[in-house]
Amino acid sequence: MSRELIKIKGGPNGFQLMVDSSAELSDIQRELDKKLEENPEFFPEGTEFQLMAADLNKSVKSGLGEFLTNKGLAVMAGEKPVQQTAVRAVKNTAEHVSAQEADGQQLMTVIDRTVRNGEEITAQGSVMICGNVNPGAKIVAGGSIDIRGTCRGIVHAGAMGDYNAFVVADRLMPMQIRIANLIARSPDEPEKSNYVEKAYIKDGQIIIEPIER
Repeated sequence: MSRELIKIKGGPNGFQLMVDSSAELSDIQRELDKKLEENPEFFPEGTEFQLMAADLNKSVKSGLGEFLTNKGLAVMAGEKPVQQTAVRAVKNTAEHVSAQEADGQQLMTVIDRTVRNGEEITAQGSVMICGNVNPGAKIVAGGSIDIRGTCRGIVHAGAMGDYNAFVVADRLMPMQIRIANLIARSPDEPEKSNYVEKAYIKDGQIIIEPIER
């Protein structure tokens, strides 16, 4: 696996952009441009990024700021205050977002219902589905995905390149699993699983194994 020059994670104050301070600006920009193009739904105009490399060269930092600005994005001028753990209910839905304390954890989006055919859930951080993911539904998360039910749809964890992300489901029978840039497809007639399973990356491939919650 090639060296990662950048990593993007969702946090309580927006996106954290972790940069390899030894890399050239042109290489960083090239990889960042690729990630932005692969996941446009994550980065609408005005999205802010917090640079997480303390020893980043001033010219590189300036170049990244100009690069993001030209794309309608921005770099935070400084660290914003850390929010304490909170839960915000979304009106007229059974969905809510939990902002975890800033100890390295990502935002968790909780969907308290079944995700049906044709629906797509996209989240900067991790996602928990308290229900099923039906065939034709799609879950895309910057972090991990936890399904407290049957997964028969399409799931993409670590969508911004997080190889440590994983997918867990009570019954894991998806049409497709994707973690970072790796893809695993289900057989034409998948066997019904009666135990919790976890999909994660090991030795450059997606592994699925039973676990206990």
